[in-house]
Amino acid sequence: MAVSHPGEPALHQGEVGSRLNWLRAAVLGANDGIVSVAGLVVGVAGATADRSVLLTAGVAGLVAGALSMAAGEYVSVSTQRDTQRALLDTERRELAEMPEAELEELARIYVAKGLSEPLARQVAAELTAGDALRAHADAELGIDPDEVVSPWQAAWASAVSFTVGALVPLLTIVLLPVGVRVAACFVAVVLALALTGAVSAHLGGAGHRRATVRTVLGGAVAMAVTYGIGHLVGRSV
Repeated sequence: MAVSHPGEPALHQGEVGSRLNWLRAAVLGANDGIVSVAGLVVGVAGATADRSVLLTAGVAGLVAGALSMAAGEYVSVSTQRDTQRALLDTERRELAEMPEAELEELARIYVAKGLSEPLARQVAAELTAGDALRAHADAELGIDPDEVVSPWQAAWASAVSFTVGALVPLLTIVLLPVGVRVAACFVAVVLALALTGAVSAHLGGAGHRRATVRTVLGGAVAMAVTYGIGHLVGRSV
């Protein structure tokens, strides 16, 4: 099935799914950046009002978090890509060595999906004649040969989204006056988390209210705990 808007080329279902996956990953990366750096800078703010210390801690947390996200995503997606490539190589070999058995297997898949046996065999034969690897990879493996995941794209997407999210608490707490910075940071983070929670729920087809409340509460608790710890440590040192 294809999805398109007027004046735009149609997107195949696999392409739509791939784009939604990247959007979800970007939203989660931004959410991670918001919560991680907010917890860090609010915790430090509980111990000191020194702007340079807050900036140093926030930037260090942002850079470390973005690099960590990028490295983790690269390793994870590289493993997924290697698995996909291995499965596609196996499918190519089987199609070359035993095409009749593969054709029969494809027909059985369509029979299991509800087609009559004659129609399933016809569909399998026509799809195999058009693009055997694509037909078998889609039906047997759920893989589009043209949509093999890219670890570098995943790494950059994670790093950028984390950085964008992290800038919300960092800029708020560094640029505003001492008397309001923690409260303003709390408000800014809650609003940002509400947005990412709503977007994430929308992309996943879940209820907005529960996802948003869950996301906001998690961030609020993290900030409250780190601020309390920072305040206690700052007083005792």
